[in-house]
Amino acid sequence: MKNTINHTPPHWDQEVDLLVFGAGTAGMTTALMANHHGLDVLLCEKTAVVGGISATSGGTTWVPGTTQSRRAGVPDTVVDAATFLKAVVAERGGEALREAFLASGPQAIDELERISEVKFVAAAAHPDYVSGPGAAFGGRALAPLAFDGRLLGKDFARVRPPRREFMGLGGMMVPRADLDALLSPFASMKNLTRTLSVVGRYCIDRLSYPRGTNLVMGNALVARLFYSLRQRNVAIRYETPLHELILENGQVVGAVVLHNGQSQRIRARRGVVLATGGVTRHPTLRKQLFPAAAQPLSLAPTTHTGDGIDRALKANAQLDNGHDSPGLWMPCSIRTGKDGYQAVWPHILLDRAKPGLIAVNGRGLRFVNESDSYHDFVMGMLADGSATSHLICDEIFLRRYGLGLVMPLRSAVNIASFVKAGYLVKGRTLAELASKLKVDAEGLASTVNTYNVSAARGDDPVFKRGSSPMNRHNGDPQQTPNPCLRPLGEGPYYAVTVQPADLACSAGLNGNADGQVLDIRGQVIEGLYACGNDLASIFRGTYPGPGTTLGPAIVFGWRVARHAAGLDDAKVDVTEAVKVAAR
Repeated sequence: MKNTINHTPPHWDQEVDLLVFGAGTAGMTTALMANHHGLDVLLCEKTAVVGGISATSGGTTWVPGTTQSRRAGVPDTVVDAATFLKAVVAERGGEALREAFLASGPQAIDELERISEVKFVAAAAHPDYVSGPGAAFGGRALAPLAFDGRLLGKDFARVRPPRREFMGLGGMMVPRADLDALLSPFASMKNLTRTLSVVGRYCIDRLSYPRGTNLVMGNALVARLFYSLRQRNVAIRYETPLHELILENGQVVGAVVLHNGQSQRIRARRGVVLATGGVTRHPTLRKQLFPAAAQPLSLAPTTHTGDGIDRALKANAQLDNGHDSPGLWMPCSIRTGKDGYQAVWPHILLDRAKPGLIAVNGRGLRFVNESDSYHDFVMGMLADGSATSHLICDEIFLRRYGLGLVMPLRSAVNIASFVKAGYLVKGRTLAELASKLKVDAEGLASTVNTYNVSAARGDDPVFKRGSSPMNRHNGDPQQTPNPCLRPLGEGPYYAVTVQPADLACSAGLNGNADGQVLDIRGQVIEGLYACGNDLASIFRGTYPGPGTTLGPAIVFGWRVARHAAGLDDAKVDVTEAVKVAAR
């Protein structure tokens, strides 16, 4: 019997121009810009809420040379940024993508602000994390403006909330600018007035909403993107994960999704975009790529199981291991509540950078500059071979600055409650503290003695703490001569234990300057794009400054949308000045 050829066209349940997976910053930016350029877009989100890990982040977005920096009075240039990145990333490769990022960044941010409700303000003082030629003290870190969640109506419930430990009074977001007032409401009439205003608004919110509607940081960024998508009636389908990519003659032409237990085939005429959160919780890639010490804890949502990267690899895509580091790290402490909930506190800068604290390993030895960025702090832990380390301070420090979940100015009763819970470890002497931490007592005593002698002079000859603009900015200016150094005083002493957690990935899919995914031969897989954490970091495992994950997420989402729309990229080619500076 002769074989017959079936000429029946494949069945499609739906057809769109661009099919985007993942409603985090990258995916929502791509969908928003693609809609702006006239494409019919469908945004599929695996969960019932939008935001991904962006919703629980600080929301800072690193983009050099913007008009926002000029408006803030701290003008910045892409030429300086190119010089800076050349020094930071050095010979690790990836120049073409960084050049595209620098050239496109200012225009991407301006266009996003112009066509949507996403608005930024450049920080006048928010230094790059690494010192060197071209580094900036301010202007490159863009913060999203606060957003009134009431504008979303019932869709406010669709915005992923921050972690519980980041909300006061059970559901109130507090911007850093209001933190001092809320911690010391009776210190001045100004503090009291501000506290009454913030708490009053929150109490009114709780009459109608499950949490406060004054959104800040990453929650404000994703809410603004979400609100803009709703204004444009961009289709969003929730609880619709990617099941598989559909290829014809090596080109991605659509995808199979799962929705309400049913599979649906969706054709994507202009392409499929992967923005599903990266490899963070992929069951095998995490073990394959991440150091053993960094595998147990992640700040990513539990649903970030690497769906996009997994399906792309099955389509012969090329995986980049992240070069210097597969992940971007945060030292975190954990307090387990009576209900079993694990409160995970990222030690960003409120305690580590301040004078009067040291970090030690199990041998009781310092191993890193405690005031460096969270990523570099953990890189120091991993280089030291430490799965955990301990932040140690005296009681003066604890009451002045706080330590992790222990806020400043806590009463003795409140401090005792953290000790009883096992989160905070207390020792009347260093020897007692060492015993409770299971740290070498002689090593700790020697470390504190050596540290105290040099700290009294404002000097740190081994780790150079307080030598960089970022260190000094995050220290205490009232502490002289070095804002990051003060000897530890008399006991009692306190400590919290921290361990590495990933907040983003460097490892991801290899792509070109337009976010097109490359196969194992380095050739473009037509019809397949990636951005956000699904695209390998353009900084090759380094962490140059605040927001260097969200900046590329937005810029490459913008570039992906332009390419899918068939726009001429001549407008965003790298200028000769940037090319020269990047060499």
